[in-house]
Amino acid sequence: MIKALAQHLSTTLPFLKEGRLLIAISGGVDSVVLTHALHALKYPIALAHCNFNLRGEESDADEAFVVALAESLGVEVFIQKFDTLGYAQTHKLSTQMAARALRYQWFNALCEQLHYDFVLTAHHADDNLETFLINLSRGTGIEGLSGIPQMNDFVVRPLLPFSRAQIETYAQENKLSWREDSSNASTKYLRNQLRHEVIPQLKGLNATFLQNFQKTQTYLQESESIIQDRVDEVFNQVVDKISEDVIFFNIEKIQALSRPKAYLYHMLSPYGFTEWNDVVNLLTAQSGKQVLSKNYTLLKDRDCIMLSKNKANSVTSIIQIKEAQHSVETPLGRLLFEDVKNMGPSASNTIYIDKDLLKYPLSVRLWQKGDYFYPFGMQGKKKVSKYLKDEKLSLLEKERIFVLCSNNNIVWVVNRRTDDRYKVTQQTKQVLKIQLQYV
Repeated sequence: MIKALAQHLSTTLPFLKEGRLLIAISGGVDSVVLTHALHALKYPIALAHCNFNLRGEESDADEAFVVALAESLGVEVFIQKFDTLGYAQTHKLSTQMAARALRYQWFNALCEQLHYDFVLTAHHADDNLETFLINLSRGTGIEGLSGIPQMNDFVVRPLLPFSRAQIETYAQENKLSWREDSSNASTKYLRNQLRHEVIPQLKGLNATFLQNFQKTQTYLQESESIIQDRVDEVFNQVVDKISEDVIFFNIEKIQALSRPKAYLYHMLSPYGFTEWNDVVNLLTAQSGKQVLSKNYTLLKDRDCIMLSKNKANSVTSIIQIKEAQHSVETPLGRLLFEDVKNMGPSASNTIYIDKDLLKYPLSVRLWQKGDYFYPFGMQGKKKVSKYLKDEKLSLLEKERIFVLCSNNNIVWVVNRRTDDRYKVTQQTKQVLKIQLQYV
């Protein structure tokens, strides 16, 4: 196996040889074999072990084993203890999902702080088969059947082409020691049920079942690549524009596709959407209808569907600006204030006003129903709601309009229109330049 692994690494993952590598090691046979093999091949490795405190003395014994292994190989080891059950309860996660979240948060922190390039995990071909069956049983698209990726961001899985049997044979031939996780024998979890009850029967039906599965998965991955090429092509056809952080999908063009639901699935699933009937229903819904994922919002607005990232919290607070301040952070970007002698070129994000007309502190807030201002260049006042309607802003764009105020009077519909009452005239003695610097 060591020769096959060396060949796989040199042809498929050659960049690992020059990187600083952190091996995620549990103490089980898979991660122990990965550690020994890469050490034998003289790769620059260190070990990272998570003690999730889920199995009492057994968890502590796993930790001690990993520390002893690192010492015997002369490699650095990092240990982190977690209150996994407490984290799961606080974040309303299953124990398994909590452990996964904690594990990868820590790995990411180690890489950032200590400048490791990659985290290596010991997932192998049998893990891939189990994941395939789990996804199949729950219902999934082609990406769920394509298996565990060999590389995902900073995480690399060098043992994916190798079976559990090959790994165990390597361990036995090299007289390696490892730890057995007692929870792996339990059929409480679906993965263990598949591992101990279903997969052995499948392998019993065909001696080359695992190899045939790997071939099939390769075909699926290639098919997924072809599908993605087509989805990218359609994406460019149905997107009318991308404005800042909003994507505008043309409804008419989507409806003209042969399989609108399938295309929407492939275009929008990366954004966390799962309620596909609700998503498809947006095509014929009234304006204002929304569908939410964890981090994104889909909004129906007339002839388009708008995709935008959710704000962490609704902006309800008012930002105060003192006269001495030269800059202030807002949800739209940084507002810069500069005293100047003369007016320069104006733009949507740059205005010049008569400073002596201002009353401090100024404030920045979302526009509200009932707000009005005197649009620059016009006579008389106008409701902000009417102004935004006349500007043909979408519902989503309207929700993100802020106003700069002086003593409750609007000075600027930020990034849109100034108020005529604060314009620079021949009588102006102090000119204030205000500029929105985008984040």
